[in-house]
Amino acid sequence: MKIVLINPPHTAIGSRIPDDHLPPLGLLSVGGPLIDDGHSVSLIDAEFGPMAMAEIVSRAVASHPDLVLIGHSGSTSAHPTARVIAEAVKRSNPATRIVYGGVFPTYHWREVLAETKAFDILVRGEGEESMRRLADCLATGRPLATIPGIAYRDAHGQIQATQPAQAIADLDAYRVGWELIDHADYSYWGGKRAVVMQFSRGCPHLCNYCGQRGFWTRWRHRSPELFAREIARLYREQGVELINLADENPTSSRKAWRAFLEAMIAENVPVQIVGSTRADDIVRDADILHLYRQAGVVRWLLGMENTDEATLALIRKGGAKATDREAIRLLRQHDILSMATWVVGFEEEKLRDLWRGFRQLLSYDPDQIQALYVTPHRWTPFFRFARDRQVIETDIRKWDYKHQVLKMRHLNPVVLVACVKLIEVAVQARPKALMRILFHRDREQRHSMRWYTEMGRRVWFHEILEFLFRRRHLKDGPTLENFWGAPQDAEEESMLRPQRHMKSLDAAE
Repeated sequence: MKIVLINPPHTAIGSRIPDDHLPPLGLLSVGGPLIDDGHSVSLIDAEFGPMAMAEIVSRAVASHPDLVLIGHSGSTSAHPTARVIAEAVKRSNPATRIVYGGVFPTYHWREVLAETKAFDILVRGEGEESMRRLADCLATGRPLATIPGIAYRDAHGQIQATQPAQAIADLDAYRVGWELIDHADYSYWGGKRAVVMQFSRGCPHLCNYCGQRGFWTRWRHRSPELFAREIARLYREQGVELINLADENPTSSRKAWRAFLEAMIAENVPVQIVGSTRADDIVRDADILHLYRQAGVVRWLLGMENTDEATLALIRKGGAKATDREAIRLLRQHDILSMATWVVGFEEEKLRDLWRGFRQLLSYDPDQIQALYVTPHRWTPFFRFARDRQVIETDIRKWDYKHQVLKMRHLNPVVLVACVKLIEVAVQARPKALMRILFHRDREQRHSMRWYTEMGRRVWFHEILEFLFRRRHLKDGPTLENFWGAPQDAEEESMLRPQRHMKSLDAAE
């Protein structure tokens, strides 16, 4: 079969401002197994430009594909664009089957299939095995009902969903289709040739606002040695200099993570690694942080979310302020940069809470910060807590964690955005931070901090201009439940747990 993969252009300012682009890992992960099954697969990465709609459609239908597969990592906020692309492709060539995958369609399959007939089939959960089976099913004419993990309309136009697919037990059984991209087109960290990769999927922790944990169902990891070998091959054959880990929590198993670090050190390639992890894992690994640095780890994003203990308890973060502070100190000891995320927009927050958060951030002394807005997803337990809050932003392209979407009881949007923007400047421009940007002892780290500062400055101004001239918040919007629908936390786990043995936390130290 001829299959075209489309990565829609994203509307987020953070995607539009930087000159760097990262490859669409989800689509490449699906593309690799399809190629190995003998299908003809091509990729249209519409992030570049961004590509105009007419060009996307023209390129999509040019080869008369049997299937067009659309997906994006920013699943919720990219959905409106994905829908427009699907409808345009259908108008151009009604016979083309369009498949849609990702986190948002996994949970909103009923609504997506009801709102437009452009999407023929939705893939729910991990896509590698489901797409292999689906492509084979369509090629041989077997009934769609035989494929687990999909949703579709039957011959009578009724929306149907098959039983959930099983989560992949062996992540090493499926390869990423790197041949679908030109590595020279993709960079990060200030022009370094870069890719996105996953060592693990899922997270064993129970943060109730997380929109990713349930999607992956259970924490699993790749073979540490095979993963390190793949990174080394990408460096030697494609000149890849930087790996951006897409894992929710790659360090969950100390045993598996240490094995990966040692395998990377043995490969002896000068690749830099950035990603996200938990502060308590950093503190746990205080005695092996030198291995982190030797393996190429140069920055961790630490999901600290909030500095208020009551809020941390509400969202079941399981963290502590003392641990956060110690993790940043330990990372700095080993010349590893720290980026602290800080989430605002909780209903009861007042000015004094923002002031306390600002002071707490100063005491943490992170190298970089990222301010985010609480964005509840319907399939998470936190949605149930927030179901009666009013929505002030009904354009779901803005549901990207960088825009306030829910009304607060004590602060209006003008006050909140002003405080957040001032706090960002105050933290990033404090003397300690500026001294590190100018005089950090590691030249590569100076480069990365200057790149991030420059990119952040540009995004900061665009966010202010957008708020002043393009945002129109609702004064009396619908409740969260009326806007999205009833809570879906009973369906949070999108796939069945694997029945056979798998690499998991159960066997880890």
